[in-house]
Amino acid sequence: MPVHYEAWAATLARYPGLELSEDRFYILGGWPTLSISELLKQETGLPFDPIALSREKETEFDLRLDHVLAIEPVVAKVCEYRGKLPIAVATGGIRRICETILRHIGLTGWFDAMICAEDVPRHKPAPDIFLEAARRLSVPPQQCLVYEDTDPGLEAARQAGMEWIDVRTFHKPRRISSR
Repeated sequence: MPVHYEAWAATLARYPGLELSEDRFYILGGWPTLSISELLKQETGLPFDPIALSREKETEFDLRLDHVLAIEPVVAKVCEYRGKLPIAVATGGIRRICETILRHIGLTGWFDAMICAEDVPRHKPAPDIFLEAARRLSVPPQQCLVYEDTDPGLEAARQAGMEWIDVRTFHKPRRISSR
């Protein structure tokens, strides 16, 4: 998440009048980049293309990929359950970025399913992404456990009828800006 915020800050610095505080970024955690771009357009009425803004943000993220760090306790669970239980990635990010991150942290091919923003019509806090993960894993939602690091994601898990673990209880992402 911190690297995504760095990418947003660098991108929006080129757009006078567009702002996204770090606190708000975390409130919107789990939202796809395009959805945040569209929200900013709706709120400001400024003349910019949300699709182009989204692409610029993702390019900025790519430039910072070497800053992405794995959340080690979550990786340990993936290692523990790989091949023993069906596991999936269910992210508000786009597939290309998700695949890039998994490759960077050495987890390519470790998941039985990967569901990304482009795979569902509604995004967190709607339950669609988690329900699709359960469907692809052939596991009833009530037997799923979600590891999540955002409030919209926790709400999505709750709406899906799944148990969840709030990753923020044992992992605090570094902050970019001072509060």
